[in-house]
Amino acid sequence: MKRLAAPLLFATAVGLAAAAQAAEQPIVLDTPSGQIAGTLELPGEGGKYPVALIIAGSGPTDRDGNNPMLPGRNDSLKQLAEALSDAGIASVRYDKRGIAASKPAGPEESALRFEHYADDAAAWIAKLKADPRFAAPAVIGHSEGSLVGMLAAQQAGASAFVSIAGIADTAPAVIRKQMDGKLPPDLVKESERILTALEAGNTVDNVPPALAALYRPSVQPYLISWFKYVPTKQIAALDMPVLVVQGNTDMQVEVGQANALHAAKSGARLAIIPGMNHVLKHVRAIPTQQAASYSDPSLPIDPLLVKAVADFLKRGNAE
Repeated sequence: MKRLAAPLLFATAVGLAAAAQAAEQPIVLDTPSGQIAGTLELPGEGGKYPVALIIAGSGPTDRDGNNPMLPGRNDSLKQLAEALSDAGIASVRYDKRGIAASKPAGPEESALRFEHYADDAAAWIAKLKADPRFAAPAVIGHSEGSLVGMLAAQQAGASAFVSIAGIADTAPAVIRKQMDGKLPPDLVKESERILTALEAGNTVDNVPPALAALYRPSVQPYLISWFKYVPTKQIAALDMPVLVVQGNTDMQVEVGQANALHAAKSGARLAIIPGMNHVLKHVRAIPTQQAASYSDPSLPIDPLLVKAVADFLKRGNAE
């Protein structure tokens, strides 16, 4: 019997691992320009699951919350999906068109519009609505994904909306803040000239080389499509339960942004998570620790975030 113990333990471990892997499944959204790749996270228990669509933030951030422009991984959105699964909530997270495994579905940069992201998210919501395994889907948007999620949730009729580290200011206002004190006077003037034109819906031909990374001609149509949205107006228009979540050691998005979103939406709930940063980890507001957390997948996401989101989604599903 002793000689059988090790193989038996090994077989049990393999079986448990297989069961754990079976809870995470690939899922795709078919679009006219190609497939958008995602991951479906299913709880172990049976029955009809509450489900959430998790939308990643800006730039090349992938479905797991990782950015190839940064060293290493943080796996923030992957950990969120896993934690929600442990709480009995299914989820889908996906690579936006043009990003990671969904890169083939992305158009040329000059053809990309902010509405592409919102329409894709709305199509995911419709796909989840049509799946008999799930209750009416909720939407969770992180960072820039918060605005994408607002548009999609309203368009497709989600059951609830969660904003995590979302911005209340318009995109031009954010850019102005980011540029403040970082450019010489001549470039400040040029940046303002370009921003003003884009806000008015006009492209600009003569972009200084020093500002080309932000305002290159090929990205200007996307910026124009993005600049017209006011997050406080979008969240106010939602006709569903809303939760606004923000960490108070987030060095990218200040708590005031969450307060403004919360104030804009009558009846919204607000959860300020003490010690949570932008990648959802419990980290002090010390630059070196903050930087390290962006590349540390072993650091778990803040459990208070999980509790706030899970409690909200379960409450909404029961109503």
